[in-house]
Amino acid sequence: MRPRPGGVKITRVEIKDIRPPLDISEAMARQMKAERVKRAEILEAEGDRASRILRAEGEKQSAILSAEGKKEAAFRDAEARERAAEAEARATQMVSDAISESGNAAINYFIAQEYTKAVGKFATSPNAKTILFPVEATQLIGSLGGIGELVRDAVSPPDGTVTTPPLDTGTPLPQRRERVPRASVPRSGERQG
Repeated sequence: MRPRPGGVKITRVEIKDIRPPLDISEAMARQMKAERVKRAEILEAEGDRASRILRAEGEKQSAILSAEGKKEAAFRDAEARERAAEAEARATQMVSDAISESGNAAINYFIAQEYTKAVGKFATSPNAKTILFPVEATQLIGSLGGIGELVRDAVSPPDGTVTTPPLDTGTPLPQRRERVPRASVPRSGERQG
């Protein structure tokens, strides 16, 4: 027979209160505080890192979109310049054809048209108080006469007679123009007699 074990059997131990020495509790408090500071710094560093990454990605995306916008604008600008050049080439070809068909009359028309536009720009300029025309401005009047001939040629039938009746304005128009003598202006270096 075996002897039976004797004594007390402990099934559970409960500690109600421990009071460690003061230096140990201060060390434990410092360790807990250091652990909390460490976790806070890690979280702050991770937040700063994520913020910088997001900011860098935003700047990268902004630069990409800006470059794509500039590229698209340059492409559209080039297309516009190409269309303008094609239109100018067609206009130049049409002017060339008109000149070759009708000679000086078309040239006079186009010159007078551009001259009239230029004079109109001078007249509407906010700084235009006085407009001085060069001596060549008298050629504009001659060009306007050429325009009148073009219109007359366009309206008249091929045999050269005009079929439109004159308008009755109530005042008779002179049948012939009288030439008015021009006053002679001495040129530089000439003496008046």
